[in-house]
Formats: sequence, structure tokens, C-alpha cells
Amino acid sequence: MKNKDNRFVIVLKEGNSLKDEGLRQILVDKETGVNYLALKSGYGLGITPMLDKDGKPIVTEIED
Repeated sequence: MKNKDNRFVIVLKEGNSLKDEGLRQILVDKETGVNYLALKSGYGLGITPMLDKDGKPIVTEIED
């Protein structure tokens, strides 16, 4: 996971894209630290930034 060529790090991966519940992943942007939730189910895919209770992006520091 510590490939310097990749901007995003997968910090959580659960589920299965071939089943109804879909594949859920939390991605962290190594440059900004912003967390994103990605959901893939069948041929569909959605991604959104994760927000705290005040509507601000959740930020996580990732060390290389």
C-alpha cells in the first residue's frame, strides 16, 4: 500500500462488488488527507468525501 506513485491509500475494504451489499472502501488522499467513501455494486460506482458532524471533511494524516 505504500506505493509513492499512488495518490490514494485504501484504509478499509469490505464487502464484495458482486453481491447486493456492494464493495465499500475508505480512501485517503495522501496529499490532502481527506477521507472518501467509495461504493461499488455491479456496474455502478459512487464516491463522496466523508464529513464530520459540522460538515467539514474528515482528514487523516498518512505517513509514507
